[in-house]
Amino acid sequence: MAIFSSNDNAGSQPAKTNSNTTIITDGATLKGEISLDCDFYLDGHLEGMIVSKNLITVGKNGKIKGEIKAGQLVVQGVVEGSVDVERLEIKATGYVSGVVTSTEMVIEAKGVFEGESHIKGIKPAAKSSKAAEEPVKEQK
Repeated sequence: MAIFSSNDNAGSQPAKTNSNTTIITDGATLKGEISLDCDFYLDGHLEGMIVSKNLITVGKNGKIKGEIKAGQLVVQGVVEGSVDVERLEIKATGYVSGVVTSTEMVIEAKGVFEGESHIKGIKPAAKSSKAAEEPVKEQK
């Protein structure tokens, strides 16, 4: 009898998980398009496009110039371009410049964001109607 097993799961396969991380270290420069099924950590430079459903981390020495599409993006270095993610975290040493589309954005103290921010799933507010433009009359 095993201490940590149960007959309730007999014959079932464990859920497939991906614990791999692709790491690009300081000193490396890449140009082009990267598509990943794993987490990605960049401390070098990337010019181009990166696509991942998982976590992308830009380290303190990392820089991405281009387009990012990911599940989550953590920035400790520099990102310039367009970002389309579910969650964006800009750490204290991070700098993001460009157009960001996200569900959630967190900026730590001393983190920098310059550009446009769009929230996923929310339509832009309609222009004000004539009724909203009329001044409210004061009642006495």
